[in-house]
Amino acid sequence: MSQRTVEHMKWHQAHDAVDRVMVHPSDSEPWKLFNSVHPHFSPESRNVCLGLCTDGFNPFGSFAAPYSC
Repeated sequence: MSQRTVEHMKWHQAHDAVDRVMVHPSDSEPWKLFNSVHPHFSPESRNVCLGLCTDGFNPFGSFAAPYSC
């Protein structure tokens, strides 16, 4: 619907990747693996891939623990 939004959504496929430098999650090996496993999803650059980071997430509520899940 919005030309500006479309440009941002397609950037990950259009940017110039530098070897061994990750400037976007699409440069990572897991993203490339996902694209190879799901060939019906990856060709359309406007499809949205979401990532989840749980760094520091502690499902048991023990905030005093020296570790997290």
